[in-house]
This record gives sequence, C-alpha cells and structure tokens, in this order.
Amino acid sequence: MVASLAADIPAPALSAEAIERLRATDASPYRVFDRTEWSNLRADMPLTLTVEDLERLRSLNDPISLDEVIDIYLPLSRLLSMYVEATQGLFQVTSRFLGVRDGKVPFVIGIAGSVAVGKSTTARVLKALLSRWSSSPKVDLITTDGFLYPNAVLEREGLMRRKGFPESYDIPTLLRFLSDIKAGKANVSAPVYSHLVYDVVPGETVTIDRPDILILEGLNVLQTTRLPRDGTAVPFVSDFFDFSIYLDSEEPLLHQWYVERFMRLRETAFKSPQSYFHRYSKISADEALGIANDLWTNINLVNLRETIFPTRPRADLILHKGGRHQIETVRLRKL
Repeated sequence: MVASLAADIPAPALSAEAIERLRATDASPYRVFDRTEWSNLRADMPLTLTVEDLERLRSLNDPISLDEVIDIYLPLSRLLSMYVEATQGLFQVTSRFLGVRDGKVPFVIGIAGSVAVGKSTTARVLKALLSRWSSSPKVDLITTDGFLYPNAVLEREGLMRRKGFPESYDIPTLLRFLSDIKAGKANVSAPVYSHLVYDVVPGETVTIDRPDILILEGLNVLQTTRLPRDGTAVPFVSDFFDFSIYLDSEEPLLHQWYVERFMRLRETAFKSPQSYFHRYSKISADEALGIANDLWTNINLVNLRETIFPTRPRADLILHKGGRHQIETVRLRKL
C-alpha cells in the first residue's frame, strides 16, 4: 500500500465570523510590494543573464522576459544573498557554541504552486542567477516529480487520476533525501522522472554532492500533515527549507495557461511515439481541447483547491502573476 503520514488530530477550526474578524484586523504577516516598489530593491545587483539564456531556461508557454528578471528576480537574488549569508553566519556561531565542526550545510529553497503557473521557469532562472553570484556558489535543482510513485504503483492503488496529489508521492524517500542533504552528506541520490513517458525512470538517478544552495520545486512542497496524538515528531518537507516561494495566480488564468500548454504539447512533444500522451496528437483539436479541460477541472483544479492553494500562507515569499505570466505583486513575510 502507498505510505501515508496522515495522523488523526484535526486542526482546530475557526468559525466564519472569527475568520472575518481576523481579516479585519489587517494583521497580515506579509509586507506587500507592487512591481515598481519591488524592482527598486534591486540596488546594484548585476544582470548576468542574456536573452539567449532566458530562451534556454523558460518553460513552454511561459514567456518570461529580461524585464521580468530585472524587476522581480534580481531583487529576489539580492534578498536571497542576504539570507544565505545570515544563515551561514548563524550556523557558524551555533557550531562554535556547541563546540562541533559539522560540514557545510546547504541553504534549501522550496518553490511551490499550481500546475502551469511557471514554477519550473522560476526555479531555473533562480538557479542561473544564484550560481552567478561573485562567490560562485554551487547551486543544484531538484523537482519532486522524481519522488512520485511509479505508474505501476499508482495504477495498482487506483491513484492515476490523483497523480500530483500528496498521496501520490513517496514522502519517506523524499524526506530521507532532504535529511541527507541537510546533514551535509556527499553524493546523495534522487530518482529521475521523464515527462516524455510520464513516469519515474527505473534505475536512473541524479547525484547531488554538497551544494551551497539546493532548490526543490514541486506542487506540494509546503504541504503539512495532521499531527499524531502522542506528540511524536512528524517531519514535513518544508522543515528542511531555509526559504520558500509560492507562485500564485487566479484560477481562470491557470486554467487558460494549462489548456494552452496542453494544446502546444499536442503539436510538439506528444507527437513522439514514446510519449505517454502520444494518442492525444492523433485526435481532433476539439477532442483534445475537451480532454485538456477535463484534466484541468477534474484533477488539477481539485488538487489546487484541496492541497496546493491552502499552503500559500506558509511561504516566505508569494509571487502573484497576472495576465501574460507577469508578476504584479510580491508578498514578503515579515521577520
């Protein structure tokens, strides 16, 4: 059976009236910046990416521009450089206090958000920017796709239409991976996922060897579980994060972007005979559109509403996108 970390203590529920009173207090844990305000925080952070770099980094149907990098990602790169430096300093003074000499501990960044919101592009752009700091840190990127259960397991458990939901991931293996990374272990292996065949690749792994910074990107990386009654420690993936980012947008835009991407894939990757979705390249455009809308409405939208969007308030930074995938507002958690 698929492993589960769910326990049996429900979170205390607030009444609708209590929630409205809390909203009325304006006691938000975030500082909110519009695009111009955030862009002004770039200061002297240099632009180290070119248009050609962006063409290689951007995902299908995610038209990121150099202006977006300048206005949004350079200030974020500057902020993260400060966080990394402060975290390293805290680690050093703590090690001196404890009288230990632990090895290098990577700074871990989690990136969460809906399908089609642009997480992969954000992760790759950040990786490129952070690795080009003057200190030349070693930056690695891992997605949680590799920690999905293989399709054979999902089929056996009746979970293929729940793929991407929390129960479809091998959470214990993901937690062991993050624990080893945070312990500073060398040559930690992670499984590899193929979007072409829509499955984990048997026997194939990628090795992460003591990075300065690790970026972990996935739908549900901010997900929590209900805590056990006996007070036993139950780790969450986000327990290993030093900083977390949530990519946000309105449901109609996410729906539009998902369908547009599906239809473009139908004309590109789906045409490969090896593609899990090859059959969709052979049907009419109207039929494909109907399938894309069904997949969004009955799987991805359900996942968004039930398990992804509720984790948004747990992020340190929320990047909210408007039309054309442009980030319009930035929310940074107050210290």
